[in-house]
Amino acid sequence: MKMNMKKLTALLLSVALMLSAAGCSFSDSTENTGTDDSGTSSGYALSEASYPEMSVYPNEEDYYTADGSWDYESWNADYAAWQESYYALKTAGEGYDTSLLTFFGTSTEEILSGAGEENRIYSPINVWLALAMLAETADGVTRQEILTLCGADDIETLRAQAKDVWQMAYSDDGTVTAILGSSLWLSDVLNYHQEVLDTLAESYYASTYYGEMGSDAFSQALRDWLNDQTGNLLSEQAESIGLDAETVMAIAATIYYKAAWVDEFSEDNTYQQTFHALDGDIECDFMHQADTGYVYYGDEFMAMGLSLQRGGTMWLILPDEDTTVDSVLAGTDLTEFISAKSKYEWEDKEYYQINLSLPKFDVSSSLDLVDALASLGVTSVFDYTVADFSPLTDTANVFVSSVEHAARVKIDEEGVEAAAYTVITMESAAEVSPDQIDFTLDRPFLFTITDTNGLPLFVGVVNEP
Repeated sequence: MKMNMKKLTALLLSVALMLSAAGCSFSDSTENTGTDDSGTSSGYALSEASYPEMSVYPNEEDYYTADGSWDYESWNADYAAWQESYYALKTAGEGYDTSLLTFFGTSTEEILSGAGEENRIYSPINVWLALAMLAETADGVTRQEILTLCGADDIETLRAQAKDVWQMAYSDDGTVTAILGSSLWLSDVLNYHQEVLDTLAESYYASTYYGEMGSDAFSQALRDWLNDQTGNLLSEQAESIGLDAETVMAIAATIYYKAAWVDEFSEDNTYQQTFHALDGDIECDFMHQADTGYVYYGDEFMAMGLSLQRGGTMWLILPDEDTTVDSVLAGTDLTEFISAKSKYEWEDKEYYQINLSLPKFDVSSSLDLVDALASLGVTSVFDYTVADFSPLTDTANVFVSSVEHAARVKIDEEGVEAAAYTVITMESAAEVSPDQIDFTLDRPFLFTITDTNGLPLFVGVVNEP
């Protein structure tokens, strides 16, 4: 089934007008998460993803009554409601994250090493989901290269694992926020295959938007969507994102995460210390905390975990003295350690009273992933002579023109807030065919002949050829 966006828009408008005249109203089955202002994403929506609803996680302090007693009955009822909504999503089987962890191990060194003196932040789950969506739009060698990098044998496996990963990671219960956003941005002058759009909506919770590529309004709509999905944490980076006139499609994927520490740091124990940066010592605020726990040892590093509410962990990984970050990234122990389901099974560990000194930080980076992906074996997507995106569109010579990834992570005494986006834009090496019109000179007509300066040399009427 093929769909021309302009014709579809006109059809939907006609239906809406007829229903309005009849006193009826209707709404899309997906939730409208944007605003109605001109230039925002909702104004271009073909469909918008509706994220699962979760009950609020009950805060124990809210259940103390005026006389100081604790309302166990109300807390128990609210906890049961939260638990039901939470575990309704957590239905993935063993090995649901195999492809993601394979991708993590393959891609992390390539993308993070060589940063020099700069910060470099990367969200594996975000890039993996963006590539999985790209694989859905591709076929042949193009799809196979993406599948290999993503760690899946076939598109059905990748699709099923992507949906499971999305649902297992998702949380929006007032305590922990973890939302993975996905969207397609389509040119309104091209034909697309509805089956692929349906698959992306079903398995990736992807919204679909269509509009005039190259217009300021459509580019602003994409930026608005990115900012909305990432809590405005990457608004500065998103300013560089746009949809050129040559763009035929863009895939955007986001992640926003926010959680509090299980044991918050005291602001009274935050004070300045020296951080030994590669280009010289700097003074910055360090948070301090003393607690008992395990320190884990790997090849050229040691690590400890800071617990976040409801099971999350921030792992702090410190290279050994005279060892570089790049050297740790090049080793195998780091991937094995991060991927280990149970750190208690990690052999080289010791239980200590840990006196932690951790600098408060707010770090971000913007990365062009084209070269990294090519080094990792995904090459045909960038070559219009071999790229195959026929599952999505019959438009000839479509290729990926850019892959932009931005991420930001900040921590303070209360917890962690982080966001990332990946935007994959695609162009066509062939000119976009305009709408057709019949121009048949089968009745009297005029003509004129002008010289190289536009001066009229001849003009005439042809009443009978």
